[in-house]
Amino acid sequence: MPRPERKRHLQFIPNVPLLGAKVLKSAPTWRVTSTSPGKESPNTPDPHHLDASSAPTACEDRTVATAQQWIQGARPHTLPNAISPVVAGFGAAAHAVPGTGDLSWWRAALALAVALALIIGVNYANDYSDGIRGTDDDRVGPTRLVGSGAAAPAAVRRAAFLCFGIAAVCGLVLAVSTAWWLVAVGVVCIAGAWFYTGGSSPYGYLGFGEIAVFVFFGLVAVLGTQFVTADTVDWVGLLCAVAVGCFSSAVLVVNNLRDIPSDTESGKITLAVRLGDARTRVLFGALLAVPLIVSVVLIPATWWALIGLLAAPLAWVAAGPVRTGAIGPALIVSLATTGRAMLLWSVATACALAVG
Repeated sequence: MPRPERKRHLQFIPNVPLLGAKVLKSAPTWRVTSTSPGKESPNTPDPHHLDASSAPTACEDRTVATAQQWIQGARPHTLPNAISPVVAGFGAAAHAVPGTGDLSWWRAALALAVALALIIGVNYANDYSDGIRGTDDDRVGPTRLVGSGAAAPAAVRRAAFLCFGIAAVCGLVLAVSTAWWLVAVGVVCIAGAWFYTGGSSPYGYLGFGEIAVFVFFGLVAVLGTQFVTADTVDWVGLLCAVAVGCFSSAVLVVNNLRDIPSDTESGKITLAVRLGDARTRVLFGALLAVPLIVSVVLIPATWWALIGLLAAPLAWVAAGPVRTGAIGPALIVSLATTGRAMLLWSVATACALAVG
């Protein structure tokens, strides 16, 4: 016997703004419902006679993040990951080329612009991709734009691609003035930034995030800066790249250590999830030790390289919560202090290499 046909209706629902979001205008929304014959709701409007004055418009149902929320979404605490490799790379360039007058300062500035645009872009891309997947629904760290509902996913995605566009333009200028093969490097960097958490199989969800950070914000950023600034790379630049790459990876390691519970629940298999809590803490300590060892290994280049050990106290402070088994928000101090230690090491080492 055939089943009776169910009627579909549009049901009126008042618009309720999300917590922390600003709405341009409180607008009603509509959803499709269905009822069996003879059971129509008396409050269900006739879809053929909708009141145009109560129907939502494209702009009335849009959340608008504040400037402060956009700044937080850019994750300012990660900026040392972009600044440090450029500073270290410039220091290596100064050591490789006698006399700072032979260095290209404007190329160094463009390299910094590329690094900053990429890291802000990857932060917005991560916010967008994790937000639409629901990974950020129960975050321990700072609020995310999409996950909190502060900004529409499309707006955050546009912000990410705007940053990638700025990085591409600056990178293209560097390629034109130095070597065209840098265009290929730039394409790989932008693709790596997007597919970290974007796409159908993001490599950040497979435990490869730390490797990517080491490569892009260590090897590529430091050696790339040295190359475009001094037209050469050497062993000093390589050691600086390894040191900064380890610092950058340590920042991500402690971030993912903090997020092990939420990432496990959401299916985000980071390296920290794969290693487990105890081994992730050991890895963090090892990564912090490498730059300090590099300061000693750089002695043949200049004894002044030992000044990089000034970052040791900050590294020790950063490792404190990790050593003592801190979890959740208590690890945020380690994340921030690791970034400061990286920046201090890079500035100190760059000055040492320039003087020596």
